[in-house]
Formats: sequence, C-alpha cells, structure tokens
Amino acid sequence: MAKVTIALGSNLGEPVLQLRKAHAFLSGLSLSPVKTSSIYSSEPIGPSEFDFLNAVILVESQLHPEQLFEKLKTQETKQGRPSRYPKWTARPIDLDIIGYDDLVLHSDSLIIPHSEYRQRLFVLLPLQEVQPTWQDPNTGEPIQALIESAPDMNITRTDLTW
Repeated sequence: MAKVTIALGSNLGEPVLQLRKAHAFLSGLSLSPVKTSSIYSSEPIGPSEFDFLNAVILVESQLHPEQLFEKLKTQETKQGRPSRYPKWTARPIDLDIIGYDDLVLHSDSLIIPHSEYRQRLFVLLPLQEVQPTWQDPNTGEPIQALIESAPDMNITRTDLTW
C-alpha cells in the first residue's frame, strides 16, 4: 500500500463544490481515511484571470501510479475538464500526483514527484500540513526548505471547510 499525495486545484464551476467532489472521489479511492489539508486561495500562474482554490489530500492506494493517474484524469473529465486543456488556464478541477511513497518515476505520461511542485507554494504549504516530515525523493530536501526556496506568491489559507 502506497501513501500518495494528490494536489487539487479549481477556479471554475463553483471551485468549492469542485474540490468537495474531488475529495469524495479520493475518499472512495483510498484504502484508509484520507488526510486532508486546509483549503488555500492563490493567485493563478499564467493567463487565468481567476484565483484558484487549492488543497492536498493524502490517500493510500494499491494502484500502480499509471493506473491511479488514469483514474484521476477520468475524474477530471467527469467534473467538466476537457481532456485537452491549455496549460495554466482556468479549469474546473486539476488533480496531480505529487508524491507516491518515495518513488521517482519518469515515463512518457507521468513524472513523480510532479515536475513543477517545487515552484508552487499552493502545493507545498498544504503538503506540509498532511506530511510535515515529507522529503523530496530526488534530493532529500525537507518540505520546510522547499517552502523557503519556492518563488513568492499571494496565497492565503481560507476558513472554508470540507
């Protein structure tokens, strides 16, 4: 059984509702109760005009990373995200595998840990909530050092609840 951290993001189609739908999906997928971060509001990266709501959920899974990735993409489609989507634009839901135990994976369709997570405070801060001792499997850097070296951005922990 693998501990898998999944980042969630939404800024279209009632973002709170989108996150809650994804939370329910991930809870049903997990072999044990999920651990969920707070919900954060962050400025968009790229051309989107709307702020995002973000969170991280820790699940336990026996699925191979590629199988899990396919299930996440299917859920994104169910929640209204087209399969082809311009990078860094507004979206109803985004589900990214950030970490899968200590696995380092580079395949044609999937990179673990996620290739851009180190640059995203909207992933790092909620990741620290659910896994405060997390370390980058490539470098061994602890989560606090990753947060301190990430680019600054406008991000706020909200009082929204699951």
